[in-house]
Amino acid sequence: MVPITFAHRGGRAGAPENTVPAFRRALELGATGLESDCRLSADGEVVLIHEGTIRQGLRRARVAALPAARLAELRIPRLTDLYAELGAGFELSLDLKDPRAAGPVLKVARAHGGERRLWLCSGDLEVLRRVRELDGDVRLVHSLRRRAYGDALEGHAAALAREGVAALNFRETEWSLGLVALTHRFGVLAFAWDAQEARRLRALLAMGIDAVYSDHVERMVGTVGEWAGGAGTA
Repeated sequence: MVPITFAHRGGRAGAPENTVPAFRRALELGATGLESDCRLSADGEVVLIHEGTIRQGLRRARVAALPAARLAELRIPRLTDLYAELGAGFELSLDLKDPRAAGPVLKVARAHGGERRLWLCSGDLEVLRRVRELDGDVRLVHSLRRRAYGDALEGHAAALAREGVAALNFRETEWSLGLVALTHRFGVLAFAWDAQEARRLRALLAMGIDAVYSDHVERMVGTVGEWAGGAGTA
């Protein structure tokens, strides 16, 4: 299977991050997935932004204190804007920066036919459990640093499988061939974030990784395409 190519924050190396133009450009370059972060605006809309605050003139304001219309003026799109502009023909990985956004995210995704290509990510397993209660079919991703598990990786992979978590997401340098195999043994997918260099992308592909996240969309898509067209899929 060819790994999913997620454009991290829309591929921020080539366009302003978490903006509709960045997301559009990533898809035009061949990315099969988009990645972003989601929070709730003051009026309960799902908005796509990494940080919890945004600069307004000389001051900073909390995203949660501003209505979606004001955030749009500051180039912060709503999730519904993303779907309205680009459709739902791509994988979408959303990091739940505000756990309260999970329900509204699912509602928006269903309204646009994107729920079956949605991946909801959190480093908090309890947050993922609560999301599972909202939708038994939603695909969940546990995203945390490798050191958080110590020597208990086998037990953690087993726990993720029991909880119905679809994927484990580590920084690209934290994966190894053995760890990918261990994760797969429990039926859990292996995702790698911060995969920026072609040589590291090739190493991940050789391990059998299932998805990569990168700021450099052209490099990511080209490297994965080269691998898929060669011995990588033999």
